[in-house]
Amino acid sequence: MPISLNGDVALVTGAARGIGLAIAERLASDGARLALSDVDEEALAAAAKKVAAIAGEVPLTLAGDLSLQSVSHQLVDAVHQRFGAIHVLVNNAGGGVIRPFLDHTPETLKATIDRNLWTVVWASWHVLPIMRRQTYGRIINLGADSVRNGLWDHAAYNAAKGGVHALTSGLAREFAGDGITVNTVAPCAVNTPQLQDVAKKNPALASKFLSVIPMGRAAEMSEVASMVSYLASREASFVTGQVISVNGGSTML
Repeated sequence: MPISLNGDVALVTGAARGIGLAIAERLASDGARLALSDVDEEALAAAAKKVAAIAGEVPLTLAGDLSLQSVSHQLVDAVHQRFGAIHVLVNNAGGGVIRPFLDHTPETLKATIDRNLWTVVWASWHVLPIMRRQTYGRIINLGADSVRNGLWDHAAYNAAKGGVHALTSGLAREFAGDGITVNTVAPCAVNTPQLQDVAKKNPALASKFLSVIPMGRAAEMSEVASMVSYLASREASFVTGQVISVNGGSTML
């Protein structure tokens, strides 16, 4: 059955490229009205043009670091002021520093936690009062299948994404009576430009990451976006507190 988001207002973070842009394009094609955020202002403007071509409406955009509470507040307030509602929040902003744990520095460890956990905490904290007043909301976080399979060089990244998984279940229980669902989509390796770059520079490492996937390939960005769109819909009304892997069988639970 085709998914229809019926003009719901969806805020997608980390939307300038890769998985975030694929999600924004899919939500637009399914009928959502979009607000987009990213740290890269130039790439965000280019992404907005692509989404507008699908949606027939220029999305609201705001560039900034969502690991800062003030920036998250500014973004959520701007979206609410423009649209009068926020029905869907997709917490996709992230970007891990993937390296052996002892090769990290204090700076890279902090950056990994900031980008992948604090962005989710602050955006959710500011959106939830709006959703509670609406008695409706969908929060979809982007997690990581590596939290479950302990992928090489992902310890610090998994610490952040594991926090996202835990936040998901806690918020889902707390807000279940308010018409709000909270779920996480946890991909394995995804065929993004970043993975393609890794494959060119270090094919052995890329092959190692793919070796744990029974299907023998990375996920396509559209496959991740499809799950996000379902969870954003009213059809997913009884799905909450779940970490749903899109992983080709990398973990099977």
